[in-house]
Formats: sequence, structure tokens, C-alpha cells
Amino acid sequence: MAETHELRNALRAEGLRMTPQRQLILDVVGSMRGHISADQVYRQVAARFPDVNITTVYRTLEVLEDHGYVRHTHFHDGRSQFERTDEPAHQHLVCKVCGTDREMDLSVLEPLAQDLLARFGFEADFSHTAIVGVCEACRSRAELR
Repeated sequence: MAETHELRNALRAEGLRMTPQRQLILDVVGSMRGHISADQVYRQVAARFPDVNITTVYRTLEVLEDHGYVRHTHFHDGRSQFERTDEPAHQHLVCKVCGTDREMDLSVLEPLAQDLLARFGFEADFSHTAIVGVCEACRSRAELR
């Protein structure tokens, strides 16, 4: 992950001022591990700076994504999660019955990515979605009924 001063420079390059709110957002992003929503970032920043606006959080996360410091994933329930790009990209297997979320290495999807490219000329980016289905435990419970 880039140093905080690099993140500040990226925001300034976009013409954004380095306000105390934005500095706190950068601090939260710098300390985060795994997935975090814009609302979670907002709550952490608002706890220290109550006047922060959720729009500032979204705008800052978008700029950080544009510069390659964070990426987002869309989950099946409409929520968008962000993670730092210095963490390995992965796919999520989300059970629509119990809601469990299991991470899966993207290499499992490489044959599909190659097939999509060969057949359709389409270069897939599987790091921005989740695969929704039914987990092994829920399938087993359903079979016992």
C-alpha cells in the first residue's frame, strides 16, 4: 500500500484539498485489512470528526480506486466493499441460504477467463463480483429433509 503522503498527493492531483476529514479517511484506509464498506469508513471517521459527509468518503474512495490504491467488489445484496490493492485479489462464494462468505483464489477461475477470451474476445475481471449459490452445509441439510 502506498504511504499516506502518496495518497495525499493522489488526492491533490485530482484537485481535492487535504481536509482533516480526508486525512482521517486515508488513515482508516491505511489501517484497514480485508473488506470494508464506505459506511464502515464513514462511521470510523465520524467517530473522530462528526462533521464528515458520507459523500466525501465515497468521493475519496473513488479517487483512491482510480489511482489503484483500493478496489471494490459488488456483492449480491447490492453492497459494495472496498479493499486495499496490496492484498491478493480473490473471489467470494456467498451462500444465498445462510449468508456465509468464503474467499476463493482467482486461479480457480482462470480456465473460464481463458475460455471467455478465446470464444468472445472478452477479458473478464472476476475480482469485482461474488458467486452466489448454496454452500455445502446448506445443501447437506436440504438433502436430509
